[in-house]
Amino acid sequence: MADSLAAAQGEESEPEKEGRERRMEGGSESRGSKETSEVTETLGFYDKKKVQKDKKRSLSDLSLVRFMGAELTRGYFLEHNEAKYTERRERVYTCLRIPKELEKLMLFGFFLCLDAFLYVFTLLPLRVLLALVQLLTLPCCGLRGSPLLQPAQVCDVLKGLIMVLCYVMMSYVDYSMMYHLIRGQSVIKLYIIYNMLEVADRLFSSFGQDILDALYWTATEPKEKKRAHIGVVPHFLMAVLYVFLHAILIMVQATTLNVAFNSHNKSLLTIMMSNNFVEIKGSVFKKFEKNNLFQMSNSDIKERFTNYVLLLIVCLRNMEQFSWNPDHLWVLFPDVVMVIASEVTVDVVKHAFITKFNDITADVYGEYRASLAFDLVSSRQKNAYTDYSDSVSRRMGFIPLPLALLLIRVVTSSVKIQGSLSFMCVLLFYLGMISLKVLNSIVLLGTSCVFVKEANMEEKLFQSPPSAASSRSNSRAHRPTHTSPPGEPIVDEGAVSSASVTCQPTNHQQESPASTLPTSQSDDHFLTTPDGEDGDKDISAATGEEGEGLKHRNPAPKKDLLEIDRFTICGNRID
Repeated sequence: MADSLAAAQGEESEPEKEGRERRMEGGSESRGSKETSEVTETLGFYDKKKVQKDKKRSLSDLSLVRFMGAELTRGYFLEHNEAKYTERRERVYTCLRIPKELEKLMLFGFFLCLDAFLYVFTLLPLRVLLALVQLLTLPCCGLRGSPLLQPAQVCDVLKGLIMVLCYVMMSYVDYSMMYHLIRGQSVIKLYIIYNMLEVADRLFSSFGQDILDALYWTATEPKEKKRAHIGVVPHFLMAVLYVFLHAILIMVQATTLNVAFNSHNKSLLTIMMSNNFVEIKGSVFKKFEKNNLFQMSNSDIKERFTNYVLLLIVCLRNMEQFSWNPDHLWVLFPDVVMVIASEVTVDVVKHAFITKFNDITADVYGEYRASLAFDLVSSRQKNAYTDYSDSVSRRMGFIPLPLALLLIRVVTSSVKIQGSLSFMCVLLFYLGMISLKVLNSIVLLGTSCVFVKEANMEEKLFQSPPSAASSRSNSRAHRPTHTSPPGEPIVDEGAVSSASVTCQPTNHQQESPASTLPTSQSDDHFLTTPDGEDGDKDISAATGEEGEGLKHRNPAPKKDLLEIDRFTICGNRID
């Protein structure tokens, strides 16, 4: 009985315990919720207080001292835009390399112009003499079937006749009267005259070589072709008139510069030198491509060499007036240095900013140097179609005949030759000029062969010149990659053969006129770079968005460097 009661009480106590535990858990949860609600209320209260305190603190912290402290301790990281700053640094390095690369090109171009200039004084008279001897002795030999003179000899005789006739005409021009006439003008008038003479010189140089080329082709054109010209005599008269007028123009330039040197306050010389810096404004802020920069570089080479010859003429005239006193040469020396320094400074600044604004690397001047070297080496090949002095005239706009004519006129009027000793001195001086010409030609030829080899242009030396029809079609459309004909000899990739340089030119009239100079398919490649696989890789890589960008930038095909053979009016015409 007692056990049953104890068991009943134990069964009744178990549900009571469970209910008690449930009530205790509910109470703890209710107490926990109350506690959390109280905590959130207190936290919210404290947060509101904190925000209010922060607002008060922020208002109190707006002080000049705290602002200056933040500005002085503020930092940033340049590596977050590494590409931008790397590009800026490369631009600085490019600008620092421009003077060195530009002067290399200018020095090479100067010796090219000097070689063409010395040719007029040294080898041209000897070639004319040999041609005249052959012309007089060939009929006596009974060789009636062969032509009297070769085309190159005909051109040499024409150049000699032009020089003789123009010298006779120049002898009637009074240099002293021209000097005093220009000296009597005001400074502003002389400044305007000098600017007009520079523009006129560029116009004459642009059109003069066309007149001479037309004369040479008219005189040597095969007779079996239909006559499409006005005759050799009219062309010869036009050439004589051009050389004479251009020589007069250069004489006025030299006289104006001489007046500026002899002025008391040197104001005219300062104004004339400051005029060079105006050229920076007219060139730097224009769009330039590689071909346009090449044209401007050639015109700068020609302009610098012409200025050197003008300075030589001014020194000769001043030394004559002071009875060849060597002390007066030191009086002219500062002005000569100022003219040369201003010219060099303007060229360096102009080319540095042009390459900077147009994203052109300094290595492009090496390509320009290789293109000029190609002209020199190609004029010594069997398939040469022009004389070297004419190729320099076409490429740089430097025509040596008027400048040489003026120098001969000034030297003969300044130096009096009397007695046998004077003639011996003249003969020794002539032999010295021939030696200088030969030495300069040998050094230039060896240097040019090195440049051509470095640019991988040896194969192009043995290609026939392009015909007129093919050159027009090539200038209007893209040209395919060159493939050598089966009968063409394979050229070794080593140094240029010396035998091909010294051989005489031969006639290539039987060759196909459609053969042209090889060009690259890429618009950004020049003939100074090898064609073939590299060009194909560049074209195949330019696909998608890059290809569309290239097409947008280059809507029309560009001319190759070897096709730029005309001196434009400003030297920077965009074709």
